[in-house]
Amino acid sequence: MKQEIDPKETDRARAFELWMKSPMPMVTLVKTFDVTHLRRVSERQGLKFNMLLCWCIGKAASQIPEFFLLPSDGKLFRLDRLAINVIVDNVQGGISNCDVPYSADLQQFRRDYDMLTKQTAATCRDINDEEAMIVGTSAVVGTQLDCIVNQYSGIYNNPFLAWGRYRRRWFRTTLTISLQFHHAQFDGRQAALFLERLQQALNTTDTR
Repeated sequence: MKQEIDPKETDRARAFELWMKSPMPMVTLVKTFDVTHLRRVSERQGLKFNMLLCWCIGKAASQIPEFFLLPSDGKLFRLDRLAINVIVDNVQGGISNCDVPYSADLQQFRRDYDMLTKQTAATCRDINDEEAMIVGTSAVVGTQLDCIVNQYSGIYNNPFLAWGRYRRRWFRTTLTISLQFHHAQFDGRQAALFLERLQQALNTTDTR
């Protein structure tokens, strides 16, 4: 459920005052993650790497209260659940958006991910979850990238993560991921905590 709240009654009051009307309020952090464990889980259990990574993102975000806040149109909203936006290649050769509801149950998330992304690809129609806090993602796996900085249009204020193809070196696999967020939503402290929690999820995720 999406509910408007008074910024003055939250810990984001000062940040909201400072950054809500800023012409460039987005912040981008870039971190290289060790995804060795996640790649091995993907290969050994026949699971999509991107699906597993999106679930880890949802798991880490669900532990940060500020991820459930959305600054938009000069207002602050609180939502009670998360969804991960996935960009899907559709059958017409274009791309479509698909919001996959986050579930702490990885198997449930996998079922939803597979069903919704297949539906989006086949119909070429976006699947949007208007009642969830959307965490955007973009996987540009055609090449290895050092950094991605997303456009800032002033319309889409949700957190956004992007990455390219992972790098394999002997016994270690790494992936550089960028996190873009609206400064009225959270500060560097919360962003850093999320990135640390994400690495923890990448290190421990298993379906067995």
